[in-house]
This record gives sequence, structure tokens and C-alpha cells, in this order.
Amino acid sequence: QVRLVESGGGLVQPGGSLRLSCAASGIMVRYVRTAWYRQVPGKQRELVASHAGDRDPNTEDRTTEYQSSVRGRFTISRDNAKNTLYLQMNSLKPEDTAVYYCNAVATRTYWGQGTQVTVSS
Repeated sequence: QVRLVESGGGLVQPGGSLRLSCAASGIMVRYVRTAWYRQVPGKQRELVASHAGDRDPNTEDRTTEYQSSVRGRFTISRDNAKNTLYLQMNSLKPEDTAVYYCNAVATRTYWGQGTQVTVSS
């Protein structure tokens, strides 16, 4: 059974930082496309950042993509040994407030339960 469990959300002031974690089980994040999405009430879930999966054990693919509004402020990464995906968020703005979801795409798409990020003074 595949599980994705997010953590690290919370309340932070504008300009602050947070690091989200997504601990995976039942799936190896190294070998699948992974991503972070976010959603605010009344709006569609949107892609924040994605990370390519490795094609084989000898080739690490570090290809990442970012939504334009977060490029340069957010960094997606993974720890293969811990089977965990991360999203480092710096210079946070009030418009970054949302529920953030971890995503993994294998033969089907998997989602975590989400973690709330609130940016407010």
C-alpha cells in the first residue's frame, strides 16, 4: 500500500521559511515523478514544483520544474535513502498560503493528505 505523509506546515510571517517533508512508503520516490501541489479554497489544485524520477540505479535525474511564482524561492529535492521528498520554501508571501500536497506518479497517481501553510503577520 502506498502512503505519502506530509509534514512541516504551519504559520510563518512574510519573508520567513518553511521546509515541507513527504515521507513515502510502498513506493520509491527515486524512480517516479514526484511533485508538490497546493490548493486554496474555491480554486483548483495547482502544481508548485516537480522532480523527475531516475530511469535506472546508475543515473540520477535532477530535472526539476517550478511554477513561475515560486521559482527562485522554492526548492524541491529528495533524499533517496530516507525515501522522502522535500520542499524548501523561502521568502514566503501571503499568497503562498494554501494546503500543500505531495504527489507521486507511478502506474497511478498518489496523493498525501496535505499540510496547511499559512503566511501572515
